[in-house]
Amino acid sequence: MLKSKAETVSSVNNCQTNKHYWVDITVQDQPKNPLHGKTLEAILNELVAEIGWEAMGQTVDIRCFNNDPSIKSSLKFLRRTPWARAKVEEMYINVFHGFQWPELEKE
Repeated sequence: MLKSKAETVSSVNNCQTNKHYWVDITVQDQPKNPLHGKTLEAILNELVAEIGWEAMGQTVDIRCFNNDPSIKSSLKFLRRTPWARAKVEEMYINVFHGFQWPELEKE
């Protein structure tokens, strides 16, 4: 069941525990975010199925894609390495959502 913003704010205010807050983010809050609701494991599995480890290793040059690649080793590395995770998320958006930088006109 989707909550209104007022109910969500109320939930945040009422669920305070040890300075951590529970926030209910719904699909309604991020309708244009292609990564919303996707786990890192799902992103990796979709990329491997679509372009394969070799292309992933060429795009993001990290050892867990180039040497004996596996989902498990990639998840471990990407969860600990924010810059690499950001590049993998960018690669996912480029592959599945067709974003490409506009071509610059050469003079």
